[in-house]
Amino acid sequence: MPSIPLPRLNLRNLMLAMAIFSVVITLCNSFYATYEVQRTLLISNTLEANRVYAAKLAEVTDSFIQSTRQQLAYSARELVTHMDDEQALMAEARRLHEQSNTFNSVVVVNAAGVIVATSPDTLQAKGLRLSTASARQSLEAQKPLITDPFVSPSGNYIVSLSHPVFAADGNYLGYIAGTIYLQHSNILGELLGRHYYQDGSYLYVVDRNKTLIYHPNEARIGERISGNRVIDEVLQGREYAHNVVNSSGTDMLAGFAPVASTGWGIVAQRPKAATLAGINEHLLRVIMKSVPVGLLTLAGIWLSALFISRPLWQLATSARLMNRQSAQAEISGVRSWYFEAAQLKRAIVRGIGLLNERINKLHTDSHTDALTGLFNRRGMQHVLDTYELERVPFSVIALDIDHFKRVNDSFGHDTGDEVIRTLARVMQEQARRDDALCRSGGEEFMVFLPGTATEHAREVAERLRKRMEATAIPGVGHITLSLGIAHWPDTGTAISQVLKQADRALYRAKDEGRNRVILSESD
Repeated sequence: MPSIPLPRLNLRNLMLAMAIFSVVITLCNSFYATYEVQRTLLISNTLEANRVYAAKLAEVTDSFIQSTRQQLAYSARELVTHMDDEQALMAEARRLHEQSNTFNSVVVVNAAGVIVATSPDTLQAKGLRLSTASARQSLEAQKPLITDPFVSPSGNYIVSLSHPVFAADGNYLGYIAGTIYLQHSNILGELLGRHYYQDGSYLYVVDRNKTLIYHPNEARIGERISGNRVIDEVLQGREYAHNVVNSSGTDMLAGFAPVASTGWGIVAQRPKAATLAGINEHLLRVIMKSVPVGLLTLAGIWLSALFISRPLWQLATSARLMNRQSAQAEISGVRSWYFEAAQLKRAIVRGIGLLNERINKLHTDSHTDALTGLFNRRGMQHVLDTYELERVPFSVIALDIDHFKRVNDSFGHDTGDEVIRTLARVMQEQARRDDALCRSGGEEFMVFLPGTATEHAREVAERLRKRMEATAIPGVGHITLSLGIAHWPDTGTAISQVLKQADRALYRAKDEGRNRVILSESD
């Protein structure tokens, strides 16, 4: 009878192959999960940073515009009794132009639209009459004005900031204007150009007609932009951030904010590729550092495979020699493999546990505000999704620190951060175990009270308001809060609408004098 050939694949090699396959798949999955989490965090953080950056520059630009208007208003008052004195007009124009680098030039125009004084003297526009509709914007407005971009009589592409000159009897005498040459070195370039980076990040400014009035590439100044979602939204007064493709086809992470006093929009953007450039290198370093550990792990697996297969090999050898007297004793002695299997299982579980712990930590960090330890907007959305899925009714308290900008301006952002941390601590001290505390942005916070009626939520809000008002903050003193309350579900209202109701109640609290709690009108 022919012998049946034995399989060449033995248990040791099979277990080793399976173990190697499992380890590789687990590591690849962990590397992929780490990459995706890091990528999402980098993109969201860059978008938020660009939004905050654009908002800060919009605030700076707005302050600059207010300052220039005050300068022009002062000069207009000085010229009331000197509109017929050419020497006095020239002196005032020269003073306003030379006292700072605010304006590229200064002109005085009389009521007939004739330029009667200029600075610098090389402008060669004195005596010219304004003839085009663009150039006569300030003349016809007869009020403080920031013009749309136009070509001046001297041939420069400019934006003009003007202030009218009225006699004591109300008679219109003309105006004085400071001009910014958009295609030359100007104050916008000094305010914004210093923030240019070598990684492809840059800023640009559009006016209310979607015309570029500042861009690092001066050749694009004066270009009218269409079909750009970011520009459309910022000119509607929105402050936000989006992933967009710019006119050259580059995928950008753009944050934007409006300049309230002018109707302009400031956009700060960075190429997505530049944002993510470091993640591949970071992941490669992780892999390279994991290789030695991985090799040691594989060596351990190989040894473990030897130990696991040895008892079965002993059993197989003994089974071939069943006619020997010692066979029963040898089979009875094969017991240690249970212990080795338990050890291998423990090692694998421990390794997977460490990987899951790292991933969970990344997940927690992405849902937590770094300054306060409260939920951030992503964590808040997770809480709301849970409430909606499980149909958990809740009250929401929207709160905001009164006059927080004054704290930052007076004491600095470090002190402002300490005020925010103090408020977070007070909120945590007042909260119940199931309450969800969130920092929704800046000095704005939200408290979600599951299973809580509106009246009880009002008591909680009042208690928090009084406690914060009584808390002394070193270097600042006492601060107050304005709070708005809404409830869900409220006759089928969506959660997003309930949050807006709470915001509206919050703004009512501010409008009615701050340091108070207001219920939404639907409650």
